[in-house]
Amino acid sequence: MPYRLQKNINQIGHGRAYEIKRIRDMAEGEKPREKMIKNGVGALSLAELLAVVLGVGTKREEVFSMSSRLLREYGEKAIAAQKDPIAIVKELKMPEAKACQIVACFELGRRLFQKKPGGLITIRNATQAFAYLKDMGALKKEQFRGLYLNNHYQLIHDEIISIGTIDASLVQAREVFRPALEYGASAIIIAHNHPSGVLKSSREDAEITNNLLAAGNILDIEILDHLIIGNNKYISII
Repeated sequence: MPYRLQKNINQIGHGRAYEIKRIRDMAEGEKPREKMIKNGVGALSLAELLAVVLGVGTKREEVFSMSSRLLREYGEKAIAAQKDPIAIVKELKMPEAKACQIVACFELGRRLFQKKPGGLITIRNATQAFAYLKDMGALKKEQFRGLYLNNHYQLIHDEIISIGTIDASLVQAREVFRPALEYGASAIIIAHNHPSGVLKSSREDAEITNNLLAAGNILDIEILDHLIIGNNKYISII
């Protein structure tokens, strides 16, 4: 029996459903590569990014099922830190070529990131945040993003929280602070873009900011700033 199908049956037997999702069954705009071209790389999940890196699966396992299984069974942080492809082969029953692709991908990112003096980008103010985020001004869709900083104001995580119209009812504090708790952040800078290029804060922008400031006070995680970005410019609303 193919590994993917057997794995599905085994996990259901243990009370955990394992989703089989094949790229050829996805709508054209939802396939990882097409989605990246249409919406930008930030729109892809980790599983979708890995599927793009892997390219194709094997006769026994479709590529998206492979990338999803890898993250689910190995863990995001563990797979990013793994430098031994043979360990991946043994633990996840993956072909050597695929395991080498995965290790090389994360090693490349690690080396490029560590070229920065100190290994981490420092962001202390709106000007530095905009220098890092200015590409958001070219996006065709509104994007809400969080930069997560340690107590030295070094960037430890960057997350796209939502894509689409920014609404106070859609941007929940838990979605903003979940990565902060996961990565041990001490401060957050939030930002969103106005595809129209009009840099004017709305009532919804103010409401979102006030809600996050209040939640940050409770959690003792500072919201340093909220930027609105468009046409290679920005405004700060804190």
